[in-house]
Formats: sequence, structure tokens, C-alpha cells
Amino acid sequence: MAKAKQGDKVKVHYIGTLEDGSQFDSSEGREPLEFVLGEGMVIEGFEKAVAGMEPGDSCSISIPPEEAYGERNEELIFRVEREQMPPDLDPEEDMVLEVQTEHGPAQLTVVAVEGDIVTLDGNPPLAGKTLNFELSLVEIG
Repeated sequence: MAKAKQGDKVKVHYIGTLEDGSQFDSSEGREPLEFVLGEGMVIEGFEKAVAGMEPGDSCSISIPPEEAYGERNEELIFRVEREQMPPDLDPEEDMVLEVQTEHGPAQLTVVAVEGDIVTLDGNPPLAGKTLNFELSLVEIG
């Protein structure tokens, strides 16, 4: 049977958990995740784990931050005055905002709202975390 290699389109079922055991994502009840190996469509550690698998293979992996969403960058946490935000926006903690930057769209999470000051975090929500996955390669094709 063929092993998954760079350039192959693969379909993978997965369950993603954090080190404390809490689940952050899963393909359960959905179609498997489909991507092409080597195109950077998924995080590096996930792609590395799938490469070399055969359909029907399963594995458990632990992906460190440097092969996932990177370490947290404290420079991406900043405060803005509420008046700098759209007037119809009522920011609340944990709200995710999409903004346009010179590099394209980015997501910011509202960390705190204190009077007229809103603290925003531009780090990906899973930055700085080790990610654990149960993977099952469904198909190569």
C-alpha cells in the first residue's frame, strides 16, 4: 500500500487536545480534514506526522509550539482606546475581531475591556501551547 508523501492529497480524521486533556478541535461527526502534503495548509508538526502513513494507519503525536503556532509574542498584545474601534462595535472579553493589515487579514482577541481602554491580543489562540493529536489517515488521493 502507498505511503503518504509530499504532493499527495490526503484525508485525515483527528482529535486535538491540549496538555491538560481539554479538546480544542476534532473532525468527529464531520468530513475528514483534506489537504495536500507540502503546501503548508496545516501546521508543520501535523504534516510531518501524516507523511509516511498509509490509509488505515493511526497515531498519537505531541507537537511543540515551534512546529504548531509558535511561541506567544507579548509584543502582539496592545491597548487601544475604544474610540479607535468602529462605533457600532461593543467589545467584550474573548470576542474575536478580524482586521485588515498590510499583510492581509488578521484576527485579534479582546483580552480585557476596562473603561475606555480595550486590550487586544494578536497571537493565535493556540500559540505557545503543545498540541496533542490522535490521527487516522483515511485516504490518499
